[in-house]
Amino acid sequence: MKVEVYDESGNRYTISFEGRVTREKVQKIFDMVELLGGIPLIESASDFSKETSKMDKVLLIVKKSFPITWFSARDVQELYEREIKEPISLSAVSTYLSRLAERGALIKTKSRGKVLFRLVSHELKKEVIKSL
Repeated sequence: MKVEVYDESGNRYTISFEGRVTREKVQKIFDMVELLGGIPLIESASDFSKETSKMDKVLLIVKKSFPITWFSARDVQELYEREIKEPISLSAVSTYLSRLAERGALIKTKSRGKVLFRLVSHELKKEVIKSL
């Protein structure tokens, strides 16, 4: 895995590692990227304006917490309520995630009777386009 980040001064940082990719390892890389100023991450409900839609909030939660892993609507609901500090029904989260999948931002699959989602990365989009 290789990540390139540019800071505010235009300096480029390249972070790479080989081996088994785990959520913890990816989170450490994103923490380093954030420290370098490469990705502004959401820290609390105060980071959202009142005009930010619930669907946009859901998408930002997904981008922050599940950049490369599969997740369920319940996972997103729990993080949404903890980070945004607003209640949201599981059915609303499921609807938003399904709409995001229909728009091509997420992949949706069923596994063992459970619906799972995954963020579509730029690399994955390129692979899909090449296969067409």
